[in-house]
Amino acid sequence: MKGWGPIQNILKVSGSCICHRIPERTFRVNNYYFPVCSRCTGIYLGSIIYFIYVYFYYVDYNIWLIILAILMIIPTFLDGLTQYFNLRISNNYLRFTSGVLAGLGLAILVKYFKWALFLYFGS
Repeated sequence: MKGWGPIQNILKVSGSCICHRIPERTFRVNNYYFPVCSRCTGIYLGSIIYFIYVYFYYVDYNIWLIILAILMIIPTFLDGLTQYFNLRISNNYLRFTSGVLAGLGLAILVKYFKWALFLYFGS
């Protein structure tokens, strides 16, 4: 992967602004680490998947979907909190999986709030 030097430097700088990037908590391909940790990778991937989905399909935002979105965020919160207080040791696959769930939940909430603002203020 020669010639990736400038791109890799840009990814390092931008990644360090939004994530801790601890090497043990980051996916690695060959000898290159992702620019963000495995949990953040999951959050971004989950969000992107949801935004692509709603581009093609209509989603009815009701109270049950909002409750589901909040429940999808809880595993990431619990995983991060229990890991922070050294109550248990997590692994990258659990971080990634809970991150995908949280990304989906956060994207649902973002789209809901956008929908609610347009509904309330009219457009």
